[in-house]
Amino acid sequence: MFEGWFGSEADFASQLDRRLVECPLCGDTNINKMLSAPRLNLGAEQPAQMPVVTQDPPLQQPVTTDPTPQALQAAWLDVARRIVAQTEDVGDRFADEARKIHYGESEERGIRGQASRAETEALIEEGVAVLPLPLPKLLKETLQ
Repeated sequence: MFEGWFGSEADFASQLDRRLVECPLCGDTNINKMLSAPRLNLGAEQPAQMPVVTQDPPLQQPVTTDPTPQALQAAWLDVARRIVAQTEDVGDRFADEARKIHYGESEERGIRGQASRAETEALIEEGVAVLPLPLPKLLKETLQ
């Protein structure tokens, strides 16, 4: 489940027909619209501002033992964005570059890229620290 905003129902239908609407996590284009209840405050008076009270240090948020699917999705997207921001994309050279780093032939740094299942298993057997992790392709682009 994800949220999207469209100029109109016709705009949504047009983009859906052209397969321009896809899941930001898995890239699936088989999208169904769910009911929504937008709240538009057109010309409504703004509520009075409440004073903001801060503590030093701020209170810790309680740990939720049963997070909602939306919270899990948000956390996953946050982790994925951090991975993309803090690693170098070496593309299909991933297995070769990971080996070079492991054996000290290349500078140590965080990398990401593509490797086949066989390449990944071989890296793991060699003791190369890798983590197979599918990243949403949209994270490599600017998100609005």
